[in-house]
Amino acid sequence: MKIRATQEELNAIKIAMDKEKVARVYKRYQALYLFFSGKSCNEISDIIGITAITVCNLHKTYKKEGLAGIPDKSIPGRPVRLTQEQRNVLKQVILNSVPSDVGFSTDFNWTAGLIGKYIKREYGYDYSIRGITGLLKRMGFSYTRPAYVLAKADKEKQEQFVQNFETVKKTLE
Repeated sequence: MKIRATQEELNAIKIAMDKEKVARVYKRYQALYLFFSGKSCNEISDIIGITAITVCNLHKTYKKEGLAGIPDKSIPGRPVRLTQEQRNVLKQVILNSVPSDVGFSTDFNWTAGLIGKYIKREYGYDYSIRGITGLLKRMGFSYTRPAYVLAKADKEKQEQFVQNFETVKKTLE
């Protein structure tokens, strides 16, 4: 077994490995630690379950960037469709008006679907419900699904049920 790193490097990798909470990054540190401890890329591949090429690439990355190159890099994702100005206008519309104010039939609450229709009508972009909820989150809103309440529920019967239920619960305890 051939040691390929100093004890300080091994200790630094071990510390990074102990602090890591993301499993895939932990495996990378583990592979690097085993590589520097003298294991071959193929042996490490068998132990950890990543390819030998990945192990070799991790070593190259470490030589080039150090430990900072091992964790995942942020992936920017798709560019935003609405401009900042359009998002600001949308935010003001959601905050200061109800859907019926902007041409939707007698709806009093904004839903993700209605916001999607508004965006399609005003800006020409189609958003999925998931895309809209993500957009709302990035804009600082918290999106909650509506809780349905029976429209024709009898309040007196509901109160009577709760009282009866509490009585039954007490007798079972």
